[in-house]
Amino acid sequence: MKRSTGRILTTHVGSLPRPADLLDIVQAREQGKPVDEKAHAVRLRAAVAEIVRKQIDLGVDIVDDGEFGKPSFVSYVNERLGGFEVDKDMPRQSPWADSREAKSFPEFYGDGHVAVRRNHMVCIAPITYRGMAQLQTDIDNLKAALNGAGPEEVFMPAISPTSAADWQRNAYYKTEEEYLFAIADALREEYEAIVNAGFLLQVDDPHLVTYWIKQSDLTLEQFRKWAQLRVEALNHALRNIPPERVRHHTCYGINMGPRVHDLELKHIVDLILKIRAGAYSFEAANPRHDARLASQQLWGGR
Repeated sequence: MKRSTGRILTTHVGSLPRPADLLDIVQAREQGKPVDEKAHAVRLRAAVAEIVRKQIDLGVDIVDDGEFGKPSFVSYVNERLGGFEVDKDMPRQSPWADSREAKSFPEFYGDGHVAVRRNHMVCIAPITYRGMAQLQTDIDNLKAALNGAGPEEVFMPAISPTSAADWQRNAYYKTEEEYLFAIADALREEYEAIVNAGFLLQVDDPHLVTYWIKQSDLTLEQFRKWAQLRVEALNHALRNIPPERVRHHTCYGINMGPRVHDLELKHIVDLILKIRAGAYSFEAANPRHDARLASQQLWGGR
């Protein structure tokens, strides 16, 4: 992993706006509508080439594919993890309904604050990784886009075991710890394939800090115990990858609403630094004060 020695290298956190026509195709697939898969494959490859060139033209040094091949940064695991089925019992309510924010701002986070949510899944059998074909398509499209381009480095994001376990529900494994580590073992295949393809791996791990906000009755001690196990599960998944090939990203999730309970860095930074990564990304500005600052990022290595 290159460092900012001669100058400050620039990057971003992964997901970029899709072209309108590609977004229409992605949304149609999510809704179960018929899609011309050959036309989608052609448009996807072209769109990845366009967004890679756009990043380079704008002066971004460390680029990715914008996650154009995924419906979202987390829901893509619906297609890539085996052992799950659609969770018909998942309540269609805002993920912030019982959060600390909801208790502080009940008028805003009331019954009318219902997020549009994709299908969540429930685990009913041993978890496997079945997404190698989709992952290989993403890898091939990104490599094709780099033909003749000269970024400093290239990364590809993948979801953390913690955030995947939050998105999906366990109805098979005896304990949540067993379930979490089963997801970690499955995602290990994705992580290693990304690194073996020659890219940096970025682990997207927003739930590591948003869990504090969503669990309103949790003490700080209880949260840190919960987070420590999640760090261990992630390190289990990363065990075969050199830390200098890994970037870790956490944030406070997508919540367009009043927020005053974000976890302070001093309560989690020591645990984050235990993660087997060469760089860490988190919200350096305080989004409780100004939402425009929430995208500012701070990177640092060991």
